Amino acid sequence: MATREDGVVDKPRLVASDVDGTLLDPAERITDRTRRVIARVLADDVPFVLVSGRPPRWIPRVARAAGLSGYAVCANGAAVYDIGADEVLTVEEVPAMTLHDVVHAVSSVLPEVRIAAERTSVGREQYRPFAIEAGFHNPWGNPSGEGDQPDIAPRAEVVGHPATKLLLRHRGMTSQQMSTVVTDLLDSHDLEITYSSNSGLIEISAAGVTKASGLAWVCEHLDVPADKVVAFGDMPNDVPMLSWSGHGVAMADAHPDLLAVADEVTAPNSEDGVAQVLERWF
Repeated sequence: MATREDGVVDKPRLVASDVDGTLLDPAERITDRTRRVIARVLADDVPFVLVSGRPPRWIPRVARAAGLSGYAVCANGAAVYDIGADEVLTVEEVPAMTLHDVVHAVSSVLPEVRIAAERTSVGREQYRPFAIEAGFHNPWGNPSGEGDQPDIAPRAEVVGHPATKLLLRHRGMTSQQMSTVVTDLLDSHDLEITYSSNSGLIEISAAGVTKASGLAWVCEHLDVPADKVVAFGDMPNDVPMLSWSGHGVAMADAHPDLLAVADEVTAPNSEDGVAQVLERWF
């Protein structure tokens, strides 16, 4: 977005926000202040898009609390979800053979790693489940609040079907340490490797699939250019989105990789950092 001589950025035509650690407060709630500014954004006919590592089935609770019924970019860009229609519009998958090859390569170096696969169906049918192998620790618990329990399956079954996202978990390492090892190990594979927490969990998507690619699909559909988008985030999986958007805003406590690419740094999610920025225009 254009910046005037006085340093003020032009009003955006679309707002995109990460969910956990950004839009939600530390108790995973939408605060009243944030809810009010979202309502003003929508009243001004400006789309507000959720852009998350979460799968589509974990979006409705957040959307209801925020008063949103438009689009959500899910699974780090691997799926676009129409909230109001409860319909998945696009899915980008990692083939089963690639999943198998990745897990085999990583396990040869990190034998303690445990795996999970997120699968999403197009349309309004029941989404295929979140499959994990025994020993995979799920750090999110059950954020959907709707009985969403993973299927525990043998490793061969977890990687036996295409997935929107492969998750690798190592309880003795940080996510950053894992990412360094796995990125070097999989250098010959054309994949996206990122993480959204530092709890020993990394997320692998198909080549070119990022939050930026998913958001670009939505913006093309809505005829909004990238330079008219303001985007908010806090972790490395938000780097492509903030780099792509006209004005990228990092939370004050964001990962250093995100702070390095952000156009602006706002207050943390505990202090309504997203709302503080949006209140300039809405």
